[in-house]
Amino acid sequence: MEFEDDAYVLAARAHGETGAIVELLTAGHGKYAAHVAGGASRRMRPFLQPGARAILRYRARVSDQLGSAALEPVGEGPSALFDDPLALAGLSAAAAVAAAALPEREPHPGAFLAFEALTAALAHPDVWPAVFVRFEAGLLQDLGFGLDLSKCAATGAVDDLIYVSPRTGRAVSREAGEPYRDRLLPLPPFMLSSQGGLRSGDVKAGLDITAHFLELFVFGPMNRPLPPARVWLTDRLAEAQRL
Repeated sequence: MEFEDDAYVLAARAHGETGAIVELLTAGHGKYAAHVAGGASRRMRPFLQPGARAILRYRARVSDQLGSAALEPVGEGPSALFDDPLALAGLSAAAAVAAAALPEREPHPGAFLAFEALTAALAHPDVWPAVFVRFEAGLLQDLGFGLDLSKCAATGAVDDLIYVSPRTGRAVSREAGEPYRDRLLPLPPFMLSSQGGLRSGDVKAGLDITAHFLELFVFGPMNRPLPPARVWLTDRLAEAQRL
């Protein structure tokens, strides 16, 4: 079995004296793990950081066996963010969420595109936290647990949608949600439209929504918590007053 694909590194760990086992998110083949010879070397280590982009050339003798990979780095990758620790934390959190949530060897092109959009946004400090929320919403969508924010779940209204049902992931209008507002999740406008703008508290509300449904639909059934890197990112954003 052989293929070549665009990929992002999600995680890497040393294997043996010089090699590494690398988890990658590919454009057309989903999440793949592979052995990279020399991956533990000083020369290769910068190219195996979470979020690094590469051309993956994968080879395995049989399809269900761990294969080997050669990686050709593309672009600067995480090194371009060394002067912005918060953006690096965002990239690490996104890689950790994707690595933990996605099944092995199952194509998820939507997840790849969402990750790609986030990496492009990380150079823009005022924008990327909201794009991170959209990344996680896109990941939920690609896994079959997409939020339905098109209309009110109770009335069918398409205007004044300000809540999300924590049970169904469907939007709820102001009027319909008023009697239950203490039990509903606040819905920030930017999750409805790219023209929605950002107010104080909107990113936190978005992160709360995606965290809730990732825990409910993805990590809870696997008896896993949210990845620590994701929890740490929320704390860092709060400390930086970026929520």
